[in-house]
Amino acid sequence: MTTPTDSTLTMFGAEWCRDCRRTKAQLDGLGIAYTYVDLDADPAAAEVAREISGRTNIPVVVYPDATHHVEPSNDDVAAKLRELALI
Repeated sequence: MTTPTDSTLTMFGAEWCRDCRRTKAQLDGLGIAYTYVDLDADPAAAEVAREISGRTNIPVVVYPDATHHVEPSNDDVAAKLRELALI
């Protein structure tokens, strides 16, 4: 099971999830290093994502400052990455 670390952006998602594919493509396109946790390959990680977010929605994006977004828009992700000086 994968848990987020303080220095890494972590995304919990699944390939069947359109929002997960969109967020993953955004991070890839921006060249952001991140850990991707595939909830289909690691079902126990779904509980970790739920504990972080308090919800069952995905994707859950956990930032290096320990904040997170659930089902974020591309604008939400970009704003947070700018705030953290990652882009």
